[in-house]
Amino acid sequence: MAQLRHDYDKFAAAGARIVVIGPESPQAFKSYFLKEKLPFIGLPDPSHLVLKLLGQRVNLFKLGRMPGQIIVDKAGNVRYIHYGHDMTDIPANEEILALLKSLNQELT
Repeated sequence: MAQLRHDYDKFAAAGARIVVIGPESPQAFKSYFLKEKLPFIGLPDPSHLVLKLLGQRVNLFKLGRMPGQIIVDKAGNVRYIHYGHDMTDIPANEEILALLKSLNQELT
């Protein structure tokens, strides 16, 4: 999440809303978001309902829920999905920002 916070202004300028979904309890999630001063939306998912809907994997040998990045356009269509194979498998912000730019150009 630190990488998203680092470029939050660039994501906002691209018209993106960042929503982070995590397996923690609502209390733990809120505490972490406040402590880290995260500027985006957090959705706790301790029962893994959203995880299952999105098809995200859990691998207990690799520290639990694998990272996933999903871009949903303003019409609610999924336009991009990246599911990580391990906790470090996260697309660079520049890659996501380039995708957003391309999607925004499609809409104009």
